[in-house]
Amino acid sequence: MSRFYDLASLTKPLVTAPLALAFLDLDADRRWSLGFHDRPEPLTVRQLLSHSSGLPPWRPYTGEAVALQLRRPVPEHPLLRAATPGLASYSDLNYRLLGELLEAETGVPFSRLGAATGLSPAPWTTAPTEVPDAPDAEAWALATGMAPPPRGLHLPHDANARAGMRGHAGFGTTAPQLRAALARWVAAGWPRRMAVATAPGEQGARWGLGLQVLPGDPGSFGQLLSHLPLGFGLEILEEPTEATAPTAPPTAPEPGRPSGWWYHLGYTGPALFFRPADQACLALLAHRRGPGGELLGAELLRARRWQALARFVGQFRP
Repeated sequence: MSRFYDLASLTKPLVTAPLALAFLDLDADRRWSLGFHDRPEPLTVRQLLSHSSGLPPWRPYTGEAVALQLRRPVPEHPLLRAATPGLASYSDLNYRLLGELLEAETGVPFSRLGAATGLSPAPWTTAPTEVPDAPDAEAWALATGMAPPPRGLHLPHDANARAGMRGHAGFGTTAPQLRAALARWVAAGWPRRMAVATAPGEQGARWGLGLQVLPGDPGSFGQLLSHLPLGFGLEILEEPTEATAPTAPPTAPEPGRPSGWWYHLGYTGPALFFRPADQACLALLAHRRGPGGELLGAELLRARRWQALARFVGQFRP
């Protein structure tokens, strides 16, 4: 039986962004409908898709309106920081709002809208590999004075999404299921519509409408994937649950030239890559739990992804 994976933030490009592009006006001002009555500038779907809305990166999902939640001060914590002025700042809140807008526009629950992709909305009948708590559980307690909601084996494992954050997370898949969903995603033209109109972001990042430019600097996934020939097609890679992670090569301090690929990463380990030049699509299904059951840090997770991608790309190198 195929393993089942929590896609985490890959919900954003695979579910939320295509739905937003299909159903929502990209440039209408949504300040009033979303409760941002004191915001001096417009708030648009285009900004939400490209993370250029100026909203902070994270707040715990408590079920209350984002605008109301942002009116309250929060203690200092890396996850509770403000956005960088003038730069796109990756924010779960952008996609939480997109989920709310989609439900309001269509009158259909977000999970039912997303199920049309062929991916599985939570709660799932099969539980994915459990991922230990991360710093978002600590930040949740600081911001709310309460513990995160109880874990459920059949709910998303990110503490930020366990209560069912619309638009941000909550979809899972097996490898065959993802292959079929990605084939439809590419054929419908969604990633091509997302890989445009880049917004400059923090730390040299460049965002489109749901996907991010992958740089091609030495040590980057972009340089590694540049060895895949044009006309490559579609591939799903799957890593063993308890795979060890070697050291990945160092990356450049700042992203440089674009590689021609666009991408998105999921908190629980999966990764998605798309090349507009030939509509090549590569997805990696990996877990964030280490051999001892621990949560892998960012570098170890990057090394695990590198290991899987390098093994696959090596088939095409002379």
